Amino acid sequence: MLNHLSISNYVLIRELDMDFPSGLNIITGETGAGKSIMLGALSLLLGHKADSSVFSDNTRNCVIEGEFDLDGEQLILRRVITPTGRSRAFLNDEPVSVSELANLSDRLVDIHEQHHTRLLSNTDYQLSILDGYAGNDSLLSEYGELWNSLHEKRKELISLRESMAAASKDRDYRQFQFDQLYAASLRDGELEEIEAEQKMLSNAEMIKAELTHASGALENEEYTVARSLKDSVSSLSKLARYIPETEELAGRLSESRIEIEDVLAEVNSLIEKVNVSPQRLSEVEERMDVLYTLMKKHNVTSVEELISIREDLEESLSSEESDGEKLKELEAVIASLEEEIDIKGDELSRRRKLSAESFKEELQSSIRELEMPQAVFEVVLTSREKPCASGKDEIHFLFSANGGRTPGELSKVASGGELSRVMLSLKKVISGYTTLPTMIFDEIDTGVSGRMADRMGRMIARMGEKMQIFAITHLPQIASQSGTHFLIEKRTSTYGSQTSIRRLSGDERVTEVARMLSGDTLTEAALENARTLLKENILIKKQ
Repeated sequence: MLNHLSISNYVLIRELDMDFPSGLNIITGETGAGKSIMLGALSLLLGHKADSSVFSDNTRNCVIEGEFDLDGEQLILRRVITPTGRSRAFLNDEPVSVSELANLSDRLVDIHEQHHTRLLSNTDYQLSILDGYAGNDSLLSEYGELWNSLHEKRKELISLRESMAAASKDRDYRQFQFDQLYAASLRDGELEEIEAEQKMLSNAEMIKAELTHASGALENEEYTVARSLKDSVSSLSKLARYIPETEELAGRLSESRIEIEDVLAEVNSLIEKVNVSPQRLSEVEERMDVLYTLMKKHNVTSVEELISIREDLEESLSSEESDGEKLKELEAVIASLEEEIDIKGDELSRRRKLSAESFKEELQSSIRELEMPQAVFEVVLTSREKPCASGKDEIHFLFSANGGRTPGELSKVASGGELSRVMLSLKKVISGYTTLPTMIFDEIDTGVSGRMADRMGRMIARMGEKMQIFAITHLPQIASQSGTHFLIEKRTSTYGSQTSIRRLSGDERVTEVARMLSGDTLTEAALENARTLLKENILIKKQ
């Protein structure tokens, strides 16, 4: 229930702090005083969208805070809107999103506003009322999870089929590309190797001639550089004891001789490796042509990129095979979900049909209490051609204010006042099973008066014995019910027009009810009538 509400800088409210008791809380005030401003502030606190019109003073923040009791747990909700339009929300001083506030509000407050009678024409709303009465919350949750899973799996199936259909269009071409690349037996670094080999084979005769010439210059039958150096080393070594410097020179020549011998050996080795082979040159150039053609075709510059393309093609072709298996698995999952949904849907239908008769009787009884003794209310359940997110059933509320007429669609045959009475009766039924601690009525009495208004007031008062009720009303018959009475007033101050709210007691309450009976001019008759109304309702409650 709502224990305390604090409002700062909201529309015509500069500052407001109010405590609210359990039971029935009645809110009245003159037309234009701002009875619905408090409701607007509470709606903002519970996650409704804010706009620039919320500010009384657009140089300060608008702050709304409410203290709630939910099953013994104290919750403090706060909403802050800055003049720049930024909105922040808090739960027990911890930041939360506005959507989290909205989700939480479904467990805290049921707000009925004047336009909500239009919900009576909404079959989804009608079905939700019956499901609440039947206690189908858990079953509906299970059904909803299955339905959402089915929806997602069907989307996956459509996407997979589309991708498979698109893939099948060019599969033959991709298979041809893969086969061509696979047959090419590509390997990393091959192009660089054969390009080097091709360069050598193209110049093999010249290369071999130059290498042979270099070898001959270092060694021939009559003259070898290495042998000459060896002789020089021997001569210089003999002179070392006479000329010490020759020993170093001999060492240097010895090192040069060893190096020349190594060079000569490598040159001779290269001569043996150089292959003058027109056939091999032709083979290498043919291979290079294959690689260059493939690179041009696939618009790449390396064999490594060709290998990557080959691997991608292989993966896409193999994935098509796995897609076929995935398709079968997905179809099996969907069939299983459809079967589960069918079972859950049948159970939902069974429970709805079991509850529909008692729901109809209870609601019809409440409607007849409100000056419609011949009213007929019917709940018609029919099977849908295909299941939907709410199950297999379609629902229609039928109504006749006069028992002599065939009931018709509620929203089409009921007047505004009759719709108000039906909605109140619905709320009374809801109050019998809901876990919501607080229910708010914003002028649910629209279009009614006289004895029927008195009946509505007593019904609201009885609801207040089970839960916290706020009744924003313009009818004295409701305002005089046994409960806590608050008055909304608009006054002019140095800050301009300001709305305030205060609790009434004793003669103040008598005066307010009398004003509602007679208007601005209070008469003794109106005051006496107000005292009678208040006294009667207190006595009725005691009984």
